[in-house]
Amino acid sequence: MPSETPDGPAAHGQSSLASAIREIEQFVGSAGWDQPAQMFALVPTEQLLSTQPELADQLGEATELTPIAQESLPSEDLGEALSRISWPEQVAGCALVQEIVVLPPEAESDLPEDPEQAREVAAEHPHRQEARLVAGVLRTEEEACLMRLRTPGDDGAGDLVEDRTLAPNLLRALHGTFAE
Repeated sequence: MPSETPDGPAAHGQSSLASAIREIEQFVGSAGWDQPAQMFALVPTEQLLSTQPELADQLGEATELTPIAQESLPSEDLGEALSRISWPEQVAGCALVQEIVVLPPEAESDLPEDPEQAREVAAEHPHRQEARLVAGVLRTEEEACLMRLRTPGDDGAGDLVEDRTLAPNLLRALHGTFAE
């Protein structure tokens, strides 16, 4: 359960971002597991409705940020794909959803240094757990992460973990998409 944060601009932005990544996780989760990585632009809802008022009915009870799904990411290296993304000024933030394998901490220290070999070993590890990770950032430096653990016979209701420290490298790469 997320903890309450004090009032103020940073807390307000974090709350908006956290709401947006929860909405994204629910949206992607509705399609089930085994989905490709997907990128979302985060646009201020008020700004979106001022330029496209016909969307008001579709957005229903709109939150402060509206996630907008982007075209599929190339299947190549995710870091390379993110390094080529840039956003127009109207985009306040972005979020990435990807399915990952989570290992117990003691297993991670035994992984090979080669990324491809590490992926293969992790995929076959007996204590691995699959998860859906959503990481999001705003131009104002706020960041949030959410992870849903996949459980056997999962109907999309696996444990949910919210902690902005879950994916520091991914958050850095997402911030990089806003570099001038």
